[in-house]
Amino acid sequence: MDTLRDRFVHAMSRCAASVSVVTTDGPAGRAGITVSAMTSVSADGGTPTMLVCINKGASVATPILGNGCFAINVLEAHQQDVADRFAGRTEAADRFEGVAWDALETGAPVLRGLAGFDCTLQSADLVGTHHVMIGAVRAVRVTEDGTPLIYGMRGYLRAERA
Repeated sequence: MDTLRDRFVHAMSRCAASVSVVTTDGPAGRAGITVSAMTSVSADGGTPTMLVCINKGASVATPILGNGCFAINVLEAHQQDVADRFAGRTEAADRFEGVAWDALETGAPVLRGLAGFDCTLQSADLVGTHHVMIGAVRAVRVTEDGTPLIYGMRGYLRAERA
């Protein structure tokens, strides 16, 4: 590990995060991608807000910007196949096929998973290679049972209570 980037990537592999699929649909097209870079910004201020980071070269970036909406779909531990499909690790003619999707407020596909946040795009700032996108939450879906799919140490992990 010679470079700062190499050390940074190695250190980030030690940070465990929930796995989500970010989706969009509308006039600019339907698209989705697996991410671990998402978080809440605030529950206060009138409308809750969420943040997601999307590589500017990712196939989902332009459709999100054009549609002005996205959904963050938090995956359950048993949905590794969905994570792999939207990460491009497995071949699928249509990544959305064979998965149960609904639309809430914006029309972005919301997965029947652990939790879903349906958002309108509030801002998208390009920082280096990634768009830092802030979404105003318009609707939420949550499942009372289930365990989140976690990614860390360069692989999937199981969440359990300490």
